[in-house]
Amino acid sequence: LKKRLASVLSQRKTTIREEKIESSANDFAENCMKYYLAVDIGASSGRLILGHREEGKMILEEVHRFGNGMEMQNGHLTWDVDQLFAEIITGMKKCAELGKFPGSIGVDTWAVDFVLLDAQDQRIGDAVGYRDHRTQGLDQKVYEVIGEEELYLRTGIQKQPFNTIYQLMAVKEQTPEQMEQAETLLMIPDYLHFLLSGQKVTEYTNASTTQLLNPQTKDWDWDLIDRLGYKRELFRKICLPGTNLGSLTPEIAAEVGFNCAVVVPATHDTGAAVMAVPAADDQVLYISSGTWSLMGTEVKEAICTAESQRYNFTNEGGYDYRFRYLKNIMGMWMINSARKELAPDMSFSDICEGAAKQSISSIVDANSDCFLAPESMAKEVQNACAESGQQVPKGIWETAAVIYNSLAECYAQTAHEVEKMTGVSYDCIYIIGGGANADYLNRLTAKACQKKVCAGPIEATAIGNISAQMIAAGELENLKTARECIYHSFDIAEYEV
Repeated sequence: LKKRLASVLSQRKTTIREEKIESSANDFAENCMKYYLAVDIGASSGRLILGHREEGKMILEEVHRFGNGMEMQNGHLTWDVDQLFAEIITGMKKCAELGKFPGSIGVDTWAVDFVLLDAQDQRIGDAVGYRDHRTQGLDQKVYEVIGEEELYLRTGIQKQPFNTIYQLMAVKEQTPEQMEQAETLLMIPDYLHFLLSGQKVTEYTNASTTQLLNPQTKDWDWDLIDRLGYKRELFRKICLPGTNLGSLTPEIAAEVGFNCAVVVPATHDTGAAVMAVPAADDQVLYISSGTWSLMGTEVKEAICTAESQRYNFTNEGGYDYRFRYLKNIMGMWMINSARKELAPDMSFSDICEGAAKQSISSIVDANSDCFLAPESMAKEVQNACAESGQQVPKGIWETAAVIYNSLAECYAQTAHEVEKMTGVSYDCIYIIGGGANADYLNRLTAKACQKKVCAGPIEATAIGNISAQMIAAGELENLKTARECIYHSFDIAEYEV
């Protein structure tokens, strides 16, 4: 009995010792894991997501989430960039609390908005948002210098009344003292990178949305800037996604409890999302599906023709000097608005399932201005159907069915236009972003476009942000290997024609 007891105790001690060794090894491996921190800020919310690779797959972990939105300040709709930066610091501190220290951090946000800094790098005025009305009528001031058609032929960027080129004209005309005082212009993510690192640069994908970039030189259009009367010294050196800005400032490192590199991702959120298209081929047709549906492809040279302008395509900067040749389509904004009005307590999956059972075949123009900001989305859809002599939808399911069918038809038309302009025939459409989980719409899209649909990943923007950091660190070789990793790491649903 004593011998058996001694044997059992010996085995137990060995087991405990082995468990301690394994636990220590796991702790060591956890601490040595290479983490990358993506700060992904949208118009309504932001989050900090840690990414790392494990057995060849990319693993994501959300560490902090916070709200965002434009608020009226001093007569303008503005972003609270101080609060946004405070939330970034909070999220970084949470990483330290978890014992998961990122090797690098990168920020992506929306496009076109900026801050101005004075000679002491202090912010001048508020960070005015793109929905503010300060640019109303300022397009005509720009066109006194350069006509709308010439501007498109020169930049390849579609006209949006809130583009940076018009916002700067608003500053020049309405607050000239700010323009005179300003020494630096930084896009919102560039400003947040500056606060982290102390380095002032402008990242390429976001710079392209200003409508002040030359798509041939991939640099600022200095002649256009001079003609418009904008000071040259405002515009900083343009850098590519993957640029390492160095370490955190000593003050920030001390506050968050660690140091790391600040690596610039594709700072335009759509530019980051397109990096996450899980395709082996460079020639891809994609839809970045969210509030807006951004549908297009990647091209090596911008298509700045009059025909392209008529089709309302834009040439936004992409990773590795690519161009995102795409069109803005109204997107999930329509279904979100209808749900809010007609069935706020119903899930999107239930709405999709109910819409799929409807027989209504009415179609509306999903890109009509009447759907941009209506008082009632449901009534606008009903009015559009009535005016065109089609069946008028009733209730959330019929209304949703009309919206989904209309979006699918719009996608089909846009796919045809992309193929015409590029001379490429695409076999598959990749749908990324939050709208990738709309099963019914995905099936309709495959049918309307007569193309296979691959839907996912949903967290495309954060994944693209992390991918740029991983490539910069040498953990992924290039964009092709990053996309292969993404394909094997996340669920991709496939829909056949």
